[in-house]
Amino acid sequence: MLPRTFWRRQNKKMRQIKVVACVLGLVAVMVANAALAQGPPPMPKAGPEQQRLQYFVGQWKHEGEMKAGPFGPAGKFSSTEDAHMLGDFFLVMHSKSTGPMGAMTEETIIGYDAKQKAYTFDAINTMGEHERSTGQVSGKTWTWTSDDEYDGKMVKGKFVLTEVSPTSYTYKLDTSTDDGKTWANMFEGKATKVK
Repeated sequence: MLPRTFWRRQNKKMRQIKVVACVLGLVAVMVANAALAQGPPPMPKAGPEQQRLQYFVGQWKHEGEMKAGPFGPAGKFSSTEDAHMLGDFFLVMHSKSTGPMGAMTEETIIGYDAKQKAYTFDAINTMGEHERSTGQVSGKTWTWTSDDEYDGKMVKGKFVLTEVSPTSYTYKLDTSTDDGKTWANMFEGKATKVK
């Protein structure tokens, strides 16, 4: 038989363990209540960069001229485009065009990447192309740059869009095959808002 002092020590230890368990339980409940009281995190809000994309929302008609080059033969082109915001963060554009290469449909998503501090452009089309570029805006001028490979050559692209009014803008695409030393114009066009 164990002495009473042993049992007293054991009871004292058990009481200490129970007190510690109760304190830990209370702390856990208080932390959980504090977290619940704060509620869910707020929904992200669009910044001025995303709001700037609102300029392009609506239906647009495009007309322009292609020059002969890595993108195809020379000739006139025309297209219609329907652009809307996906939430407050992305501009989604659906376009149908005809030109020297025939008819084409394209889907484009434009957003803003805060880490890169640049606009992003991703487009896919019925000619099997996936175009990507990054852009900056200064005043009413948007400048998009890209690096792509055509026929085994690296081609730099510079697409410059200038807002002429709330309902029209002009644009041109220049390319370089010598790492930006010389540039050649590939096409120029104008867009007019119809709705």
